[in-house]
Amino acid sequence: MFGHPRYQDVNALLNAHLAQRTPLICVHRGTGLGNVPENTADAIEAALRQGADMVEFDVIGSSDGTFFVFHDGTEPHAFDREDDIRALGSAEIRALRYRWSSHAAGLSELAEVLARFRGETLFNVDRSWWYWDQLLPFADRFDMAGQLVLKSPADRQWLDKLRRHPVKYPFVPMVRSRADLDTVLGDPDINLVGVELIARHPKDQLADPGVIAEMHQRGLLCLLNAINLPDGVPLYAGIDDHTSVFGDPDDGWGRLMERGADIIQTDWPDLLGRYRQRVRGTAVREYGRWGGRCPSGNG
Repeated sequence: MFGHPRYQDVNALLNAHLAQRTPLICVHRGTGLGNVPENTADAIEAALRQGADMVEFDVIGSSDGTFFVFHDGTEPHAFDREDDIRALGSAEIRALRYRWSSHAAGLSELAEVLARFRGETLFNVDRSWWYWDQLLPFADRFDMAGQLVLKSPADRQWLDKLRRHPVKYPFVPMVRSRADLDTVLGDPDINLVGVELIARHPKDQLADPGVIAEMHQRGLLCLLNAINLPDGVPLYAGIDDHTSVFGDPDDGWGRLMERGADIIQTDWPDLLGRYRQRVRGTAVREYGRWGGRCPSGNG
């Protein structure tokens, strides 16, 4: 069981998924393929149909306090505009249309996503920490704390907000150094279930496989990020999706699994699911909506 026993009830769903299969497949921004934009309710649906165990999404807030699922900074690609849409009111954001897609009407509101996937779906909620004073009470209304795994940098200002909030959401901070680990470990008022280890190069101190073993001894899971960012900066020692998809997956996802990854974040859920099934004998997650196996046909 990952996390402190005092929070075992809220962590029950996450631990149940991990007991059934490891590593969990966490899909970056959902599956935005064809004319389906990433970070939308339909991209989440598509990721689940492709075998995701967890879906990562990003959050922005409008100038008048409505939350949307979107990654700030991607406005030029999404809408062919350079301005930061977080400065817009909710009505203006609702009126936006993805410039290259006829499928999505516009941005998905966070309330829509939470209502649509309430139940068994695990989410990794990214880039939301700026809004936690308002966002955490908003999320409380949906009574789905066990589904929402929060992340943030290992910064005391964000930890303080989690410490003060009465609902103890599972928390997996992004840690980049031993100092970050020291900052997040051992706080009884934060529901720390694990860490996302960020290692820019193979000789980084957090790229040492012994760190994962240490976290496991502490009862904490490790999320390793295999995605390839546009800027080319590695997230975990250069062991990534591109190596796995265009080379030998044993040299990519296989190495992450050998090191003990409990969650792998990827942009390629179907391929990672097939690989996991081959090497671990673990079928792609059953998606309850479909009354059986995920429609991808795996397992």
